[in-house]
Amino acid sequence: MPTVDVPSGPIAYEDTGGDGPIVVFGHGLLMDGRQWRKVIALLPEYRCITPTLPMGAHKEPMSPDADLSEQGMAAILADFLDALDLGDVTLVLNDWGGGQFMISDGRDERVGRLVLASCTAFDNYPPKPARPAALLCRMPGGGWLLSRMLGTNFFRHSRRAYGALTKKGLPDWLFDEWFRPAVENAAIRRDLVKFATGAPSRRRLLELSERMRTFTRPVLVVWAREDRMMPLAHADRLVELFPDATKMVIDDSWTLIPEDQPEAIADALRDFVA
Repeated sequence: MPTVDVPSGPIAYEDTGGDGPIVVFGHGLLMDGRQWRKVIALLPEYRCITPTLPMGAHKEPMSPDADLSEQGMAAILADFLDALDLGDVTLVLNDWGGGQFMISDGRDERVGRLVLASCTAFDNYPPKPARPAALLCRMPGGGWLLSRMLGTNFFRHSRRAYGALTKKGLPDWLFDEWFRPAVENAAIRRDLVKFATGAPSRRRLLELSERMRTFTRPVLVVWAREDRMMPLAHADRLVELFPDATKMVIDDSWTLIPEDQPEAIADALRDFVA
C-alpha cells in the first residue's frame, strides 16, 4: 500500500488509478478504506482513493504532537488531498462526517462535490453508541482497556457497540484487520485516544456547522432510513444547510450503507458524479 507524508505523519492509501473522475472515500473510527470495498468494486470507471486516516486502524503512528481532534482529522484529510495534488474531488463520508470541517476551516478548495452518507453531523460527535468508548478513553489506561475489549463478541456484534452499524453484520476477519494495530501498538492506541476524545463542545460544533453554508457546490445527502446512530432528521437539516443539496433515503440499511446496500449507494454516486 503506498504512503504519502503529510505534516501530521504518514498516511497509507489505496488508489484504483485511471483517468476517471476522482472519488475519495472517508471511513469511520477503527476502520479503513475497506469499509467501501463492496462499493468500489462496482465503480470501475472511477478513480477511487481510500486514505487510512489515523483513527485506530492505521499501521504507522502519527507524530506525537499531531492534532487528531475532529478539526485536526479534517485538516489531515485536506493535507492528503494537497499531497496527491487532487482536484475536483468527490468526497464521500460515511459514519465519520468530520471531513465537513474542511469547509468550516476553509480547506475545501479541492472538493468539487460532497456526499454525506449517514454520518456524524451537527452536535452528534461522537454518536450515542460510541460515547461510552470515548468516556473510557478519557480515563488513565482507558485506551489499553478499550483495546482489550476489541476482540469480544459484545464489542464487535452487539447493537450497543459495532453491531449497531450494519444490519448484515461485519465479518470477524475484517474486525481482526481493523483492530490489530490498536491492540498491538501503544503509539496507535495513543492516536486512537486523541481522536476518540477530540470532539469539540456541543456549542462549538454547532458554530462550525453554520460555517458550512459557504459550500455552494453540489452536495448529496444519502441516509439510511433505519439508522440507529445518525438521526434521520439530520439529513433534512443538512439539505437546509447546504445551498445546493439533495436528499436520498435508502431502505433496509443501518449506518454502514456501503455494507448493507452497496448497489444502492454505488448507483447514487454514479448518478451524482455524472
